[in-house]
Amino acid sequence: MMVKKRVPDWLNSSIWSSPQPPPDYAVKPAPAPIVEPPPPVTPPEPPSTSSVHASSAAKRGIRDPLSSNYGSNASVCYSDEENGSSSANSTASVGGAAAVPPAAEIIARQAQLLQELSRKVINMGELRRLASQGIPDGAGIRATVWKLLLGYLPSDRSLWPSELAKKRSQYQHFKEELLMNPSEITRRLEKSSLENYEPDSSKGFLSRSEITHGEHPLSLGKSSIWNQFFQDAEIIEQIDRDVKRTHPDIHFFSGDSTFAKSNQEALRNILIVFAKLNSGIRYVQGMNEILAPLFYVFKNDPNEDNAASAEADTFFCFVELLSGFRDNFVQQLDNSVVGIRSTITRLSRLLKEHDEELWRHLEMTTKVNPQFYAFRWITLLLTQEFNFVDILLIWDTLLSDPDGPQETLLRICCAMLIIVRKRLLAGDFTSNLKLLQSYPSTNISHLLYVANKLRVHLAG
Repeated sequence: MMVKKRVPDWLNSSIWSSPQPPPDYAVKPAPAPIVEPPPPVTPPEPPSTSSVHASSAAKRGIRDPLSSNYGSNASVCYSDEENGSSSANSTASVGGAAAVPPAAEIIARQAQLLQELSRKVINMGELRRLASQGIPDGAGIRATVWKLLLGYLPSDRSLWPSELAKKRSQYQHFKEELLMNPSEITRRLEKSSLENYEPDSSKGFLSRSEITHGEHPLSLGKSSIWNQFFQDAEIIEQIDRDVKRTHPDIHFFSGDSTFAKSNQEALRNILIVFAKLNSGIRYVQGMNEILAPLFYVFKNDPNEDNAASAEADTFFCFVELLSGFRDNFVQQLDNSVVGIRSTITRLSRLLKEHDEELWRHLEMTTKVNPQFYAFRWITLLLTQEFNFVDILLIWDTLLSDPDGPQETLLRICCAMLIIVRKRLLAGDFTSNLKLLQSYPSTNISHLLYVANKLRVHLAG
């Protein structure tokens, strides 16, 4: 006789019946009209909290970089999705101690991060700890921290100028080599041959420039630049379509403005260069969605030099980020122990370990195959499940976790299931699938708190 595994005690704790204070994360702001990002601001000097703009920060719980109410008051609301209750309390009690008001926490955390970033050699362990609590907007902090967490910048600040110069020059070389039209390549070769050509006046006529087999547009040879060009055309067309569909509700990425067009062109360049340099993966639909948050953050760095080089910086950080998930994009590995199906199976096991009742209801009773919802969650790093501001907060946690982004991502996905468990347990196949394929608005602070609780519970 099968003994039903009881629900863990921690699932029955007060976190499911009363609002939780945010664990140092900013809370999802009220919806506001989308506008282009504001002009950069001069970053404050690192050390003291007095140098941070306390008066403006105290007016809001989070600065929404996509909102037209960029500097206006924002109401902070902690919601309990399970019972529909909400609270606008600015303080809460945890174990008898009052929580610090969110604005004060943001100011203090910004000062701590700036101080850590000002060190000659940055303590990556401390930086990860601070970043995992959520990175405040402003002063270019998130851009710098993400570059460090992704290994693009070394921990030794003295090496930053030389490393950045080297990488940015290398990316420019990639563009010149890989984005050039074969006609231009042929023209340059002809020009070079003419410059080296010494006419023989005794023959009385000009010599035709030689066109090699590989340079002929009709050549089918593997080394032919034209043959490769036509093979790439289909991928480039797909990239063009996807880039134009990237966040159509955000003016930074869409619209007819010169600003939006230049940002689209940068995304396009990065994806084409990546596809040509990584023949084993090439381009897979959805990569544009993973690229977008990186480029947005780097392009909005208040440091003008960094913003101008956002395309190059984004390319290398995109490569680093995808290196941890590349097997999910290789179709030949789908059924292997490292492919996407294996990753989804690990999520299923994680749910079973933490909440067997919910796992059994989803997979045994209602027959909701986790591939129906988790495939998109995992491959696109949750970029389609939440609004853009919340994605940045989630990625702060993903990138800063010492366990690596893959493990953290699975815990967040598991937490997404657990915090809607009552609705799932009451639902059938149709309602549950609809719920998980169109995930409801939720408090990101609460979600990340539960995801971290899963790690603590596992370690215990």
